[in-house]
Amino acid sequence: MPRGLPKEVRIHLEKATDSAMLAVEVYNKPATKFRSGGFIVLMCIAWTSLFHAIFLRNRKKPFHKTESGRYIKIDGDFKAWELSHCLDEHFGGTASAVRENLRFMVGLRNKIEHRSMPELDHHIFGECQACLFNFEDMLVQEFGAKHAMNESLALALQFSHLRNAHQDKAIQALRKPLQKSLSDYLTRFRSSLSGLISQDMQFSYRVFLIPKIANHTQQGDMAIEFVKYDPTKPDEMEKYEQVTALIKPAMAQVANAGRLKAGEVCRKVEPIVKQVCGKHAKFVASYHHARACQFYKVRPPAGAPNPEKTNVQFCHYDAAHKDYVFTEQWVTFLKNELRKPGQYDKIKKESS
Repeated sequence: MPRGLPKEVRIHLEKATDSAMLAVEVYNKPATKFRSGGFIVLMCIAWTSLFHAIFLRNRKKPFHKTESGRYIKIDGDFKAWELSHCLDEHFGGTASAVRENLRFMVGLRNKIEHRSMPELDHHIFGECQACLFNFEDMLVQEFGAKHAMNESLALALQFSHLRNAHQDKAIQALRKPLQKSLSDYLTRFRSSLSGLISQDMQFSYRVFLIPKIANHTQQGDMAIEFVKYDPTKPDEMEKYEQVTALIKPAMAQVANAGRLKAGEVCRKVEPIVKQVCGKHAKFVASYHHARACQFYKVRPPAGAPNPEKTNVQFCHYDAAHKDYVFTEQWVTFLKNELRKPGQYDKIKKESS
């Protein structure tokens, strides 16, 4: 670690990189059954430590405060921001494939922490690989190329799906149907993403393994071509889409998956209001949320002739039920806005 960094930052950086290395080691161990679970838990620790290092370097203390502004302590230690809170602080209201990948991982971690689920591995390989690449990208971006981990990681994780026929038979024997709650979570989360995010390599790293017919004897050893999925080359990728369309399973679209009702938004936002404005402050759907929608112009007023004209980043009109649903980005945006002094009162004054 460079001497120029404060000791506390160096400690968090070391914890971040060590956790990431352990995550890859766990994933790549041949006999490990808790492969994805161990990887996710350790990568969540790695990311949390990396964010804490960034905040501390920028002289922002990543610790929770009481309503009076005093830092909260648990067993003598400051209560540090968890990963979800770090995402809100780092990205603000900005939509990001990196952020969605980590939200996906946090949700999975919460579901699998107390279970061993080897059947999950092949369902989320792309998201796991993206999580690792994103980690190194941010590590290098924030602290320099000397922290790159690629030499240590080699290519083991990327090629863990290049198996022979005997290995595939053994793995098929281990594959079982996903637990319904996990299966529902995967479908619901992925269906809730915009096309731009879901196709982003920073959300899920996609590669094609395409058999090649050798034209010359010398080419016989190259039976597989490793092709990176690059949406920026539409003409080239169209050829691969034609091939994968033959084997790509269809994903049923879930109506309003990942969307929130106004009451759900309020339940997520109200703790911030109480933290900033006092324990008696409220944020209810019929009053405060309705005014916030008008204040930030995320949807038309009641009775408007074109109710579908919303800010689609935050809000969508449900024609079947004639009401509105909201996104997680709206929740994050509101949390950040309501942390600003006086903003709560400004929103309350918005005429209905």
